[in-house]
Order: sequence, then structure tokens, then C-alpha cells
Amino acid sequence: MEKEALAAPATTAHLELEHVAVAYGAHLALSNVTLRVPRGARVAVVGPNGAGKSTLFKALAGLLPLQQGRVTIRGRLPGRRQTAIAYVPQRREIDWSFPVTVRDVVMMGRYGRLGWLRRPAAADHAAVARCLAEMGIAGLAGRPIGDLSGGQQQRVFLARALAQEPQILLMDEPFNGVDVATQEATLRLLDRLRGHDVTVLISTHDLALATAHADQVLLLNGRVIAYGPPWQVFVPEMLSAAFGQQLFVLPGGAMVVDHCCPPGGREGE
Repeated sequence: MEKEALAAPATTAHLELEHVAVAYGAHLALSNVTLRVPRGARVAVVGPNGAGKSTLFKALAGLLPLQQGRVTIRGRLPGRRQTAIAYVPQRREIDWSFPVTVRDVVMMGRYGRLGWLRRPAAADHAAVARCLAEMGIAGLAGRPIGDLSGGQQQRVFLARALAQEPQILLMDEPFNGVDVATQEATLRLLDRLRGHDVTVLISTHDLALATAHADQVLLLNGRVIAYGPPWQVFVPEMLSAAFGQQLFVLPGGAMVVDHCCPPGGREGE
């Protein structure tokens, strides 16, 4: 993908959240989330099930309203036609029986740029073909999305996000339930996006992956427990504050997280 289409003007904080709170009815899922994400940074969002990771991404993508606070991109509130942020949801949240082809799904990434009642132009079809090829699924373009393997489906949604030409990419548990080849393709994609200064937030339970591939870690459990480089965040006291009894510190400093959902928590948030 061409750098001019992906790059954003330089700024101190590309993405900024100020005192953000999100609720499901009377249940407050996130409270007082404040952080600044530099342009081109790769942030791992880590926390137990029910911590609000998916809720945070949905709020950033405009799928959930903020109860309070605000989100700004390059100092501005997101517009009504949100094209700056692309969101790759967890696979289990998608209806795979919907009768669309791989090409149709990836073209959905262009809709925010088309506007109402406009048909895709040659440039849109070219962008879709380029993103399919980049994710190694060009040969699957005419296949129904429901016929694909989990790893192939994940690549389709990554291609859809690329077709949006985002400044910010949100990836919710992209490594869960996919094959090694798709994991490696995803990591290669992240490296390419870094070259285009795309800001990436990835939710994950994998502390080793976050340590190896993230510039910053947001440790979350309904609120911000810690935010900083992995070596600063992944210490026993911070992890214990986030995971509680789900965290076990072994002799030698190794840490193991029990992925069970906490009492009263919402699985997958």
C-alpha cells in the first residue's frame, strides 16, 4: 500500500483519550481511561477477560457511545464518516453464514471513502486487489467467507482493514485460533505498517508476544492499571493489580495467567 495513503501528519499525540468511560446499562465497563498514543506506535492492550479491552476498541471505532470523556485523533474529534480508524473484531463476533464473498468483505473497507449511493470506482477495485494480494488471499476472492478456515477469515478482515487505508488500526485478539502461517503474516503486516507510521493497538493475553512486539503496553482492568514500555509494565505488582488471583508468579520470576473469566465479568470484553 502506498505510503502517501497511510501516513498522517506528525503530532505529539496521534490518538488521545481523556477520562473516557463506557457503560453497558448500569454496568460501568471502563472508567477514567486517559492515555496518549504517539503516531506510529504499537500498543499491546493486556488484561483479564472482562477487563474492557473489546469495549475500548468498540468505543474507539465508534460502535459504542462514551458515557463521559473524549477521544481525539491528531487533536480533532472523529468525524461522522470515520475512516481514520480500522477495527478488526474477534472472529467469534462475526456472522460467518452471511452470504458474501471474500472480495465483498474487503470492499467494505472502501465504503467510508465512497459515501452514500456511490459505486466503487477502478481505484477502489485496485485497492481491494492490492490488499488481497498483500494478505496472500487473492486466489480466494470469489469464495464465500463462511467456507474459509479461521486463519483465512482473519486474513480477509485484515485485508478489509488495509483497504480502509487507516491511520489507526485496532486488532482484537488477532492471534487467537489461527494457524502459525497467519500469525506470521500478521506480524509481517505490523512491520510493514510501522514503515507507514500507522498506529496499531492489539489486544492480547499473550504477555510474551506483547513483550516482543509492542512499544507500549496498556494494562487494563476496567481502568488503566499501567501504561508504558513492557519492561516497566510487566512487573509482578502491576500484573497482580490487573489479574489478581488469575496471576501466578513462579520461582525465577516467570508469570502465568489463568484465562478464566472473573466472577461477574463479561467474557471477551
